[in-house]
Amino acid sequence: MLTVAIDTAAAPLPADTTAPVLEVNGLGVDFFVDGTWYPAASGVTYTVAPGEVLAIVGESGSGKTQSSMALMGLLPPNGRANGSAKLGDRELIGMPAHRLRRIRGREVAMIFQEPMTALNPVFTIGFQIIETLRTHFEMGPSEARKRAIELLTLVELPDPTKRVDFYPHQLSGGQRQRAMIAQALACDPKLLIADEPTTALDVTVQAEILKLMRDLRSRIDSGIVLITHDMGVVADMADKIIVMKDGLVVEQGAAADIFARPQHPYTIKLLESVPHLGRSAEALQVEEQGGPVLEKEARDDRVVVLEAKNMVIEYPGRRRTPAFRAVDGVDLTLHAGEVVGLVGESGSGKTTIGRAVVGLLPVTSGELKIVGQNMVGASNRDLKPLRTEVGIVFQDPGSSLNPRLPIGESIAEPLLLHRGIKGKAASSAVEKLLDQVQLPRAMRNRYPHELSGGQRQRVGIARSLALEPKLLVADEPTSALDVSVQATVLELFQELQREHGFACLFISHDLAVVEMLSDRIAVMHNGKLVEVGATAQVVNHPKDPYTQRLLAAVPVPDPDAQRARREARDALLEEQRAQLSADELAQADEAARLEAHDISEVDNEREPGRGF
Repeated sequence: MLTVAIDTAAAPLPADTTAPVLEVNGLGVDFFVDGTWYPAASGVTYTVAPGEVLAIVGESGSGKTQSSMALMGLLPPNGRANGSAKLGDRELIGMPAHRLRRIRGREVAMIFQEPMTALNPVFTIGFQIIETLRTHFEMGPSEARKRAIELLTLVELPDPTKRVDFYPHQLSGGQRQRAMIAQALACDPKLLIADEPTTALDVTVQAEILKLMRDLRSRIDSGIVLITHDMGVVADMADKIIVMKDGLVVEQGAAADIFARPQHPYTIKLLESVPHLGRSAEALQVEEQGGPVLEKEARDDRVVVLEAKNMVIEYPGRRRTPAFRAVDGVDLTLHAGEVVGLVGESGSGKTTIGRAVVGLLPVTSGELKIVGQNMVGASNRDLKPLRTEVGIVFQDPGSSLNPRLPIGESIAEPLLLHRGIKGKAASSAVEKLLDQVQLPRAMRNRYPHELSGGQRQRVGIARSLALEPKLLVADEPTSALDVSVQATVLELFQELQREHGFACLFISHDLAVVEMLSDRIAVMHNGKLVEVGATAQVVNHPKDPYTQRLLAAVPVPDPDAQRARREARDALLEEQRAQLSADELAQADEAARLEAHDISEVDNEREPGRGF
């Protein structure tokens, strides 16, 4: 008698839509380090229903990502999971690897935080989607390619028939994230785990990705587990919330209840740490008075530390590729003690301006003067004295600090190179700087990898302030930090700015952070400066249509307010789209009129009785 073994892992989920897609009960994750098991998560319990979004929030190290990795069997070799996690009626914890492989991608899919590292760089995005499809379904190459193009169209990737053959490095961050979402949704999974899917994206791209995820959950009725520290995204997406701290669930409940009536002190602290767009004192004053605040004129007694006039910055072309104009005709002024926020999407040219200000990129034409030094055509010898006048805080402190040097030596290095300070004098200066950025002096002997992200960012700030610069360029200094760590770093930044009085060009795509810190805001779009004004004026009464779209895309940590903002944004986009269509139609009519006029002129000039 022949017995046929049926692999239940490949069987579809039950058709009962009332049953939870996922039931997690008492889930724990441990890691074996130096002969001891350390808990990363303990006693995690929740359910996810079809079409429901569960948000897991908390700081880095709270266990939110590792507890979700355990569901898919993606823990590292020194990790183990215990407890229960049922997908329908099947237990995932302890399931053999060959059965999990059949479930991963087909019934449970994951959107990773960094698509550049999650996508294979040596294969096109189309090949990777096709591979997923052909692994789980009997499908030919041409049919799979057609389906891959359909998926890329679904996630609104521009020109999908062409970009299906692009490699990951040929796409922008938002486009790579869309490609990863397309791959995750290739098999219409019943459970989607999204790990920080919008952390590194601009607010406009983030709004589009969130809209896409909302549309997809209603289309395929998937349950979504959203892992994030962005409470604005949580307010926009979540039905239920789990708050984790130090591996434990400290609070859970409906999203509206958590936002309106948080119970645990950590949840209250987390919500208080979130910067709110439009909540600054000056902005409230604007709203109460019912009118815009006019831009304050610069005081005559303030020294100009940055002056750009018709500045153009180009990246040189190669072979048949023409030069790319990243910054086109920018006029900008920054005075001593002033903070100007430079905002815009990726590719708008804001980081290019920051790099030109510190002398890392040449200015092609126009004028750029930094602390009196003309940067156009300046040699390295000319720029050397400027190094003591200008500092920079990089976006990623982990990669900008030398991993082979203790942080004390990294902070002291500028003092040695530019002023020859060493020995006890350097040691005393380092200790003073560590005190200013609120780090223990004992940390001076630690290496960068031994510090958290927030601590490394403080080291980066201390190093940039070592020479008492007159101008500081801060390039996305808080974009990768948790909200509570970000709040601490921003408070520290404000305190240091008041104490030292340096001028600051604060580059960011987080408008709530920019509003909190800046005296003025400058908005970049496609290499041009489209709007400059006082912070309250730009935030509350933007003039340029692009600034309006940018502000409308910023999520706020309030479900009701965010719902209203989302509806207002959709209406604004529809209005601007209709206006654009009307302009295009008018241009087409004008072109047709001119063409008709030209034809009539030719007809008048033609000899009677002769055709073409």
